[in-house]
Amino acid sequence: MSSATASSHLALSPAELAPYIQHTRIDVGLTREDMLAHADETVEYGFNAAMVPGSWVGLVAGELAGTGIEIASALDFPQVGVMSSAGKAAEAAELVRLGATQLDIGVQIGWLKSGMFDEFREDIANVVRAAGVPVKVMLELSLLTASERETAVELAIEAGAAYLKNASSGAIETANPESIRFLVERAPAGVLVKASGAIKSYRQALTLIDAGAVLLGTSAGIAIVTDSSTDETTSY
Repeated sequence: MSSATASSHLALSPAELAPYIQHTRIDVGLTREDMLAHADETVEYGFNAAMVPGSWVGLVAGELAGTGIEIASALDFPQVGVMSSAGKAAEAAELVRLGATQLDIGVQIGWLKSGMFDEFREDIANVVRAAGVPVKVMLELSLLTASERETAVELAIEAGAAYLKNASSGAIETANPESIRFLVERAPAGVLVKASGAIKSYRQALTLIDAGAVLLGTSAGIAIVTDSSTDETTSY
């Protein structure tokens, strides 16, 4: 996605935010009909991607074949940092085989806090190598100290992250301009930033794009692009 000036970001209409949004549906108990409807919504509103659970990647990828829409999924999530490194890499390869074109991954926060920096880096790098598609690293910034944030960003970049992401969900952090600017300021050329966490409204989405996010992960995409958001809680 090409960059734009701050003034042009702030001039975007609700509908013009659709190419920034990764339309997310990762609830428990989703049915086949739910996922087909989700895929159809992604096409109807012109969203950047359909973000879906790994178990539904194959179905949604088939439904969206030929549309140019990205198929995204998350792993080592929502309980981040609990998978083995080998298991995470294997799942990444399988999701890509099924049709995923982007992956969002949890990180080993406990390893970072234990000073196990090589292990933290390699956990991410193993996924990058196994997947062969853009990997977005969910850094859970609100759980880290100032020095840990710096280290996490540096290690994620060294591991080959295509995107830095402030958090996995609103359960960790509500996406905010400060976190996004922190990542943008540290991202080298070619590494982009995705915002995630309780993104619920058009105005909030604008502030995140203005801060430098090129993608927004949210389950409130339709409300945002129609500027019809409510006070309902949106976790993702």
